[in-house]
Amino acid sequence: MSTPAGQAGASGEDRAAQQPRPPSTGDQPAVLSPVLTRRWSAPRSWDIDTYRRLDGYTALPKALAVDPAQITELVKASGLRGRGGAGFPTGMKWSFLPPPDGKPRYLVVNADEGEPGTCKDIPFMMADPHLLIEGCLITCYAIGSSFCAIYVRGEAVQAIRRLTNAVEQARAAGLIGKNIQGSGFDCDIVVHAGAGAYICGEETALLDSLEGLRGQPRLKPPFPAVAGLYARPTVVNNVETIASVPDIVSGGSDWFRSMGTEKSPGPKIYSLSGHVERPGQYEAPMGTTLRQLLAAAGGMKDGIPLKFFTPGGSSTPIFTPEHLDVPLDFDNVAAAGSMLGTTALMIFNETVSVPWAVWKWLEFYKHESCGKCTPCREGTGWLTQILRRVVSGAGVPADLDVLADAAENIQGRSFCALGDAAATPILSSFKYFRSEFEDLISGRAAPVIDARELVGAH
Repeated sequence: MSTPAGQAGASGEDRAAQQPRPPSTGDQPAVLSPVLTRRWSAPRSWDIDTYRRLDGYTALPKALAVDPAQITELVKASGLRGRGGAGFPTGMKWSFLPPPDGKPRYLVVNADEGEPGTCKDIPFMMADPHLLIEGCLITCYAIGSSFCAIYVRGEAVQAIRRLTNAVEQARAAGLIGKNIQGSGFDCDIVVHAGAGAYICGEETALLDSLEGLRGQPRLKPPFPAVAGLYARPTVVNNVETIASVPDIVSGGSDWFRSMGTEKSPGPKIYSLSGHVERPGQYEAPMGTTLRQLLAAAGGMKDGIPLKFFTPGGSSTPIFTPEHLDVPLDFDNVAAAGSMLGTTALMIFNETVSVPWAVWKWLEFYKHESCGKCTPCREGTGWLTQILRRVVSGAGVPADLDVLADAAENIQGRSFCALGDAAATPILSSFKYFRSEFEDLISGRAAPVIDARELVGAH
């Protein structure tokens, strides 16, 4: 399991009394804020007894004691934004559901963590599954749903087993099922194992997969809030988003806003991987910089300088050392030319070939394309074919223009965001490192891979 970011800690009342903690500056380590991760280092942190001993399931009765609309308004006031990548205001998303009509409505938790570099949700479900379950129950109560499906990537077998066991523990304790804690509120939770397709991380493809169909994105509108699972109103949120809800109920919106920035409040789990001394999960206030996170993680591995990094996984435009001090929140990262995404910070040092990394990413996107739309199905094939030539030293100068043109024609024209994700590494790497591609083509740099390794590659 990845390195936890904090220690088991304060009660809800203590957290509510905490004062704002601004991010540190310069080369000082980030000020970590163990909220979601505070139980991770506790013995048997995944067990219901541990969870309850450390203030677990205390937010649920508070939520059940008030009108559901008050919970939605509280989440709105907190400023919580979706932690799955898009950053859409969570409370506003809930409020898009049409008025109750006496028929079912659903909550679906997107735990299909398949983005290269993204690695926060699976460790979270392994370490503290009951926090997610409590968040699901409160969210279902707020939106008027009696059923929640947690869609977990199929390869994450251990996380599926642990989460399923936690659901059964909660059910045995009377926290899932009929008339929860005598409130009259009914709710069931099902853990669903996906079939291992990256495309099912797209919310509408996930819904099709839940319904037993092939995982392919749907045409929008209608959006899931109107016609989602089984054509009924549905809220789809990420694991980290839903898990933030119990602490907002316990601590209040002002407490939540005491961390982070004005437009991106709260704590965030930053996933550091690659060439760092201590890779893992670091929970810090929104707006923390990579420089601060690197200081907390022991710096660059073996002291080799940073060359480039992704702020939110391979689908986000890359950053360079000049962006070390960009506050890692939704608005500042966007203003600097990238996207916060899932805060999957893949760190690459100066030994890494940018064309090689881009080629590896594109092979992934080509393999994971669902094939529904032409720009993505054909475009990813073109991009990988050309990149194979370039990295093996067989490229020609015209290849770079074709790569750029193809990427620009895929971006914004595919059925879902997978096409955009495939185009992004090409365009952002050309912005900062086009010369590395040119050097491979001209022969000034040696091929980064033997052409014989590409024989039979498709």
